[in-house]
Amino acid sequence: MKFSNRRILVPLGLAILLVLAWKAQGWAGVALVSGGVLMWGLLHFYRMTTVLRRAANRPVGWVSSAVMLQAKLHPGQNLLHVLAITRALGQQQATEEPDTEVYRWTDNGGAAVTGTFVHSRLTNWTFERPPEVDANSTCTADTAGAPAVSQVEPAQT
Repeated sequence: MKFSNRRILVPLGLAILLVLAWKAQGWAGVALVSGGVLMWGLLHFYRMTTVLRRAANRPVGWVSSAVMLQAKLHPGQNLLHVLAITRALGQQQATEEPDTEVYRWTDNGGAAVTGTFVHSRLTNWTFERPPEVDANSTCTADTAGAPAVSQVEPAQT
């Protein structure tokens, strides 16, 4: 299991903040800092429940646009932030590593984004387009007389 500095630094920072508040204002300072920490905790809890409530009302593994999701992802984002972007829980994929989670979101067009999270932080992701269908081989009666439409592929960067 990877050691996280947050496990030590956050409680240590809060203890130092409480000591400084005590020295500056006594019990009033401690009450002010404690109220601020409590408010931060309640705001975080409210945001988390709101994101999970929105995600519960959508199909698992579905996103409105996989292309837009892929554009909004950045390394280091936490899982809660990605859930807020997608507004849906990802479809969990199998993985061998104990601290690694892999989730997949697919849109209606068949494009998919698969994100890998280590310790609930996004480390990498892959974007997969659906396989192209050859227009000549799947010609139906409705499209037999229609002119061919050319598609322009986006430039690779």
